[in-house]
Parts: sequence; C-alpha cells; structure tokens
Amino acid sequence: MTYTTIHLVRHGEVHNPDHVLYERLPGYHLSDRGHRMAERTALYLAANHSTARAAAVFSSPLERAQETAGAIVDAINPQRAARGEEPLAVRSDDRLIEAGNEFRGTTVGRGEGALWRHGNWRLVTNLYRPSWGETYRHIARRMNDFVQSAVDAFPDGDVIVVSHESPIWTFRCLMETGRPEHNMFKRTVALASVTSFTFDNATHRLVGIAYADPASRVR
Repeated sequence: MTYTTIHLVRHGEVHNPDHVLYERLPGYHLSDRGHRMAERTALYLAANHSTARAAAVFSSPLERAQETAGAIVDAINPQRAARGEEPLAVRSDDRLIEAGNEFRGTTVGRGEGALWRHGNWRLVTNLYRPSWGETYRHIARRMNDFVQSAVDAFPDGDVIVVSHESPIWTFRCLMETGRPEHNMFKRTVALASVTSFTFDNATHRLVGIAYADPASRVR
C-alpha cells in the first residue's frame, strides 16, 4: 500500500490596518508578523522528514498565499540542492482560492460596518448556509477536486498546499462528516497552521488527519 499526504497550510497574517474584508481583492500582502509566521511554518516543514521531501508545493493565486508558499520553498530547496535534486517552484491553482464573499471591500464589524447597513444582516441569518457568498458545497467541491487529483498525481508522496481558512476548514468538514456545512465562528485553522490529510492511493480512502500550529508563538 502507498499513501499520499496533502498538507493544507493557511497563509500568514495579512497587512490590513483598515480592517477591510479583502476576500479575493488584489494587493493584500503578508504583514511583517505574517512573514515571520510563514518563515516559522516553513522551517517546521523543512525540519520534517516527509515534508522536507515534498513532491510539490501548490498555492492559491492570491498574494498572501503566494508569499507564504515562497517562504516554504525557500526553506526546503537548500536541502534539495544538497541531495542533488532540482528546486521546487510554487505552482498556482485557482481551485485553492479564498471563498467568494459579497462583503468584499467593506469594513464588516468596524464602526457602523457594512454588515449592519442596508439590510445586509439578512445575508447572515443562517451561518451554516452562506448566502453572503460562495456556498460551502461549491468550496468543498473545488477543494476535493484538487486534492483527489493531487493524490493521483503524486502517489506515495507529500504535497504542500497553501490556501485560506474557509477552504481548508470546509474541506476538513467534508472529510470528517461527509458534509461541508459548518459554523464559521467555530473553525480551527490558525494563521500559518498545517492541516494534513493522508489518503490510500489505491482507494482514495482518508486514513488520517493531523493538525499543527507551528507559528502560534510568533509575535
């Protein structure tokens, strides 16, 4: 039997002093702390025997994810060079992008907050069915499509994937319960955390989930 482990990494903290709900908007980069978080998680992955030998590194196309993924390949590639292997490059995949949200560009929860204006509160009356944007079922479908294709493409290997809180947790809910719906206020996906899913290559059966928060003490 062979197994593939997909390590879903959430990006580090974003520089967002105006508290904008940036969603998929361009121009939102890691903060100084976010870079330190990405570097700490990168060192954690580079120190692990399996992830240090990852077959590939994928990322959401958004800047904060790309910067986090960049820190990871920067930490892993010196070891690859020492073994005489070609360096890894970050591969972008749109299926890993942040969830779509109708509140993008607003300052939800700050001051008057768009959430409380113009009847927008009606969009969040049911936290398990996000009528404010992309549905959990659609998020789960695209994430699962990516993961299953990666299991086939990289048998008996590890794949590091940088994405966002909502896609990672939605996929985890699908794997653990068979349903992607969840309460967004109960997610456990810390910044720069690593949620790992191991699959049997022959059957695509999930055999284990692990979670680590290497950057929890970064200030």
